[in-house]
Amino acid sequence: MTTPQISVQLYSIHDELDADLDGSLGKLAETGLTTVEAFDFVRRADALKASFDRYGLSSPTAHAVLIEKEANTPDGLLTRPPAEEVFAAAQTLGVQVVIDPYVPAEHWQTMEDVQRNADRLNEAAAKGAELGLKVGYHNHDHELSGTIDGTPVLELFAGLLDPSVLLEVDLYWATAGGADPVELLRRLGDRVIAVHVKDGPIKPGITSRQMPKDQAPAGQGDVPLAAALKAAPSAQYAVIEFDHYEGDTFKGIAESYAWLRQNLGS
Repeated sequence: MTTPQISVQLYSIHDELDADLDGSLGKLAETGLTTVEAFDFVRRADALKASFDRYGLSSPTAHAVLIEKEANTPDGLLTRPPAEEVFAAAQTLGVQVVIDPYVPAEHWQTMEDVQRNADRLNEAAAKGAELGLKVGYHNHDHELSGTIDGTPVLELFAGLLDPSVLLEVDLYWATAGGADPVELLRRLGDRVIAVHVKDGPIKPGITSRQMPKDQAPAGQGDVPLAAALKAAPSAQYAVIEFDHYEGDTFKGIAESYAWLRQNLGS
């Protein structure tokens, strides 16, 4: 088992990035982080690259829409840039794996839906491979709470993906979706390249359609993070993320970073 690198999903500070991209990335570097996970990077790849170079940051993984043409999320409408633009921007930033962050629940209802999603991601994987890039998928709760013949649709989806396509398991949303994240990771096996380290109370009815307001730094909630990390020996990245945080987000990230350093022995 290799020790995963500690990273942070930049969505956690999306408002701060919009206000002061360079200064916000500098604050992350001051925390001790050297690895981040970019999002919304296609339109600002050059600016991100300049700050990454200035602060010694890298983004081996990044989020970009690959499956949906448009997807309504709690933050508004996501649109898919042309794959060529996504992969060109990824190359600018040194990204190795481009991860699709969201396919809405209404597109996971039938096996035809699942096959459609897998076909589209496999097609993106083939395009990325031509440029030396890999692709992956990141779950929310509905891919685990939604089942077909008793099997979570995320696992059916995984079985239809090309072997080169990777998975990033969000441990908080997997737990909120009713999965045991430890057993889920064991079933998904070596396809898991990264996990999202996210915590908070797990209450009935939690859904990504209405983001909870009580997410907490790692180790301060109900998600069995320590056990899950041990169950993901293939994970190369442990990615801190807050969908929403009521306190100082930089402080919350720093607390999660400290928890991970202690629990990963890094």
